[in-house]
Amino acid sequence: MPEHDPTDPFDAEWADPEGDVDGDQADLADRLSLRRVAGMSTQLRDISEVEYRDLQLERVVLVGVWTSGSAEDADHSMVELKLLAETAGAEVLDALVQRRGHPDPATFIGRGKVDEVREVVVATGADTVIADGELDPAQLRNLEDRLGVKVIDRTGLILDIFAQHAKSVEGKAQVELAQLQYLRQRLRGWGGNLSRQAGGRAAGGAGIGGRGPGETKIETDRRRIKTRISVLRRRLREMEAVRATKRAERTRHAVPSVAIVGYTNAGKSSLLNRLTGAGVLVQDALFATLDPTTRRTTTADGRVFTLTDTVGFVRNLPHDLVEAFRSTLEESVAADLLLHVVDASDADPAGQIDAVRTVLAEIGAAGVPEQLVFNKVDLVDDARVVELRTLDARAVFVSARTGQGVDDLLGVVEARLPRPQVEVRALVPYSRGDLLDRIHKAGEFVSSEHTAEGTRIVARVNGELAGELAAYAESAPGHD
Repeated sequence: MPEHDPTDPFDAEWADPEGDVDGDQADLADRLSLRRVAGMSTQLRDISEVEYRDLQLERVVLVGVWTSGSAEDADHSMVELKLLAETAGAEVLDALVQRRGHPDPATFIGRGKVDEVREVVVATGADTVIADGELDPAQLRNLEDRLGVKVIDRTGLILDIFAQHAKSVEGKAQVELAQLQYLRQRLRGWGGNLSRQAGGRAAGGAGIGGRGPGETKIETDRRRIKTRISVLRRRLREMEAVRATKRAERTRHAVPSVAIVGYTNAGKSSLLNRLTGAGVLVQDALFATLDPTTRRTTTADGRVFTLTDTVGFVRNLPHDLVEAFRSTLEESVAADLLLHVVDASDADPAGQIDAVRTVLAEIGAAGVPEQLVFNKVDLVDDARVVELRTLDARAVFVSARTGQGVDDLLGVVEARLPRPQVEVRALVPYSRGDLLDRIHKAGEFVSSEHTAEGTRIVARVNGELAGELAAYAESAPGHD
């Protein structure tokens, strides 16, 4: 493993890979370093608004509509929704699924089933209902009116998790943009007191000088949201310009890039830590990583390449999120190789693979070479491994936690990295040892020989480095 070089534009903070493979992880420690403060309990009575309910884990009931696929597929979807709800900070009390050809256009589930859900809400004391799908504004309003509790959909739930986990300026801006795009179509008024329209006697006696701009409160909110969206998009474009500059610098130096993609909680960050000692956050939770992390590492023959940890995907990932995180996801589009990490212990690995490839196709990364990597093999038996091999015969099986199979993975990555195309023959003087070092990092030696005048080399390098070596070029044997 090379030493840290602060002048190298591709060298980031390094953790010692020989020690804890998960690194320092101060951010995880911060999340867990909580203590109880005595006398801080808040219990309010006779308050109906959601914002003033007991400050504790929300008690939720899950509701889904099974429109296609098998009953097992429907159960997998509800199990994932349960994990999402618990990640957001909820206590799941019950889950209900209705078999329908398509969701009800007015209430998502059938009108009669709404009453049954209401009975469950009352019996369990739930304060929130989460729908396993994206509700349009009318469905959301009708369900809240009939159930008498807060209703959110799968998209709103995922947005809430992203808002909790976003840490960087760019990540927070991306999440806020997605939230505002989602909220803009779902604003609703809560009474006539929110109306700003006034005029004449209709203004309650205000008369002259009391006429408003003819704009309701909800229209004002929509206009402000639209303005804020424009501001966020401009900021994200500026941040993307910085990211593009860094990518261009790596490209100029011909440093191959590998992006780690996969389903959320498949172990992508753990794998990055195992390969590079990056010390990024590892947590058994969905969407623990939102901000991409790029680290440099080397192949066995000394070639440098970068590894980038990306945000995880999920089934039916909200379109607004994909759009807002497009600049971050473009790290995958620009990669030379995708390490597609799959949780080997998951009940539906094929479903995970399909969900990830759907999003990759949406962002234009379907044509990037892909290497399937089944992680967490320490949690499965040999029969399961044989079953998983039927999904992809070239897949690599690893355990980021124990290190099993990691050397095999590095060998596969090394073999699939793009190789320099230009072959050069040169006699490099000993005073230009920097050129030899660059060949080690970004090229490939075919042969080298130390002579009195310098080092005679035959190597394959990129075009830029070939141009610099041209001053010391020698003719190939037999072509004098």
